[in-house]
Amino acid sequence: MAESYTEKFKSFISESKRVFLVTKKPSWKEYKLAAKITGIGIILIGLIGMLIHIIGTLIEGGA
Repeated sequence: MAESYTEKFKSFISESKRVFLVTKKPSWKEYKLAAKITGIGIILIGLIGMLIHIIGTLIEGGA
């Protein structure tokens, strides 16, 4: 049993090293694009939630 945990740990470490070698730091342009997309998504989800709340309030007749 101890060997399997050791082997799993070694495998995890080697896979992690491979991922770190492939990844790179995003440029400022890529970072701004990701931030804009995330912000738009948050706003859309908020608007959808607000519309559902307004519709539910109108159906109930206030509260």
